[in-house]
Amino acid sequence: MPGSARDPSAASGSARDPSERRHGVLLRVAYDGRGFHGFAPQPNQRTVAGELLGALRSIDPTIVEVRGASRTDAGVHARDQRVAFDAIKEFPVTAWTGGAQRELPEAISIRAAAPVPERFSPRANAIAKTYRYLLLGDEQRDPFLDGRSWRVPEACTPAGVRRMLDEASAIVGTRDFAAFRGAADQRENTVRTIHRVTVERSAEDARLVRVDVRGDGFLYNMVRIVVGTLVDVARGRLAPGAVARALASHDRRDAGITAPPDGLALQQFEMQGDDERGWTDPC
Repeated sequence: MPGSARDPSAASGSARDPSERRHGVLLRVAYDGRGFHGFAPQPNQRTVAGELLGALRSIDPTIVEVRGASRTDAGVHARDQRVAFDAIKEFPVTAWTGGAQRELPEAISIRAAAPVPERFSPRANAIAKTYRYLLLGDEQRDPFLDGRSWRVPEACTPAGVRRMLDEASAIVGTRDFAAFRGAADQRENTVRTIHRVTVERSAEDARLVRVDVRGDGFLYNMVRIVVGTLVDVARGRLAPGAVARALASHDRRDAGITAPPDGLALQQFEMQGDDERGWTDPC
């Protein structure tokens, strides 16, 4: 049922015959991350992947797994998550944006679908990802933005935005971001390339400041720690130059706090061949 927790590790349907030909499908998926324990499948936890897998299996019970482009954290949102899977039944791709969509909770939407080769990997075909973080410069709570922004009015002043802009310039380039990862990330390679960081006030709502970070890949909690560092400099909790110092020291203690997940969204996922795909909708 929509909104119920699904266990993505549970078996469904009969065992796969290795000789059966499968058809790959790629989805564009948007979701409100509140109420989910992140994207990736986890036993006994309500996850975006678990809900998607259950809905897709209502069309084809033999679907084994869903392969997401990004393992967004608990509470993090997405406007352009990419998810691939393989089905035995060869339905029109509209079956997934229609039939499977009806089995999803309101917080998840399949925005478009396209055919891809079997075992297609969104991550292996990635060009870049853009994350957007929303900061709210309001002394009072706004119920329409709760859970979708971080309310830090002292950082959203004109002077605070200028300090964040100055600080953000040190992030761009190929850097070792060891100081900007959560403790759960134990990967040996911590070098990533950040193509662009923008800090700008929204034209639609002057209270909102958007921090966009575009890069080739990200460590666990990396964007949230980057944003937390920018905000800590903006509100005077860290001295200017904190980003450069943390990059040089590789020490997490030199960076700022980890921003809450509420304001973070996977805004855009760029993939090889996107322009040539037969998407069901031009999202």
